[in-house]
Amino acid sequence: MYSKQALKDLKPEKDFFVGIDSDGCAFPTMELKHKECFIPNIIKYWKFQPVSKYAREAAEFVNLYSKWRGVNRFPALLKVFELLRERPEVKRSIVTIPDARPLKDWVERETSLGNPALIKEVEKTADPLLTLALKWSEAVNAAIADMVTGVPPFPGVKESLEKLQKKADVIVVSATPGEALEREWKEHGIDRYVRIIAGQEMGTKKEHLQLAASGKYPNDKILMVGDAPGDMRSAKAVDALFFPINPGHEEESWDRFFKEGIERFFNGTFAGEYEKKLIEDFEKLLPDTPPWKKRG
Repeated sequence: MYSKQALKDLKPEKDFFVGIDSDGCAFPTMELKHKECFIPNIIKYWKFQPVSKYAREAAEFVNLYSKWRGVNRFPALLKVFELLRERPEVKRSIVTIPDARPLKDWVERETSLGNPALIKEVEKTADPLLTLALKWSEAVNAAIADMVTGVPPFPGVKESLEKLQKKADVIVVSATPGEALEREWKEHGIDRYVRIIAGQEMGTKKEHLQLAASGKYPNDKILMVGDAPGDMRSAKAVDALFFPINPGHEEESWDRFFKEGIERFFNGTFAGEYEKKLIEDFEKLLPDTPPWKKRG
């Protein structure tokens, strides 16, 4: 497992730097992980069985089909609670949505939103809601370890990594637990193209980019590749460039990145109108209003 110190100690070996997200970006694992691992455990551990239809709809919207796509699991869980609390069908049910204030407070002050930090908080506070959140998160990890195998990266990922490696230092920038990331990248033999695999235990994506790249490379030579608005915000927070892998159009995005995006990044023609158009198209894909609210 890599550490946050590894990001701080990273020294440039190439002229360019690229951070790449994993779930939903390099690997088509988002649907599998959320629909088969996260959501069944949300329903089980938070006792949403009587409203499972609405819990599933809310969780899929937050984690897959909205501007919150790709957010860390704990803030995402809080957003699911929020959406369920607003639904008339849930209000009429026997289900009580957790207040979740202890989890919200922890999320707001903790930057390394992973199980190791939550374990420490549970040991310190013995809070029952945090204890349940930890049990849920551990169950999700166990389900992912059991379920998510044999899923290769999107076509174009390996070829792009090979092309990038010639001129760029590449790292994985992700909100997924490090153990799962390392397992998945090693399983398909693409870990050899990256210098560090940074997961949720090593801080936020913004922190990953700050520690590994800011001040070490010129801003126009730092690029983040991701499939979620949070990836874009992390890139812009450190004045880096952003190439979106468009949800639902991942193969086309990787083909475009391989054929033109990488070369534009290397030759200095990425920033400006090219990046602006990419981002405009990307932002149209992920709404902030749930479909059931549009239905009235």
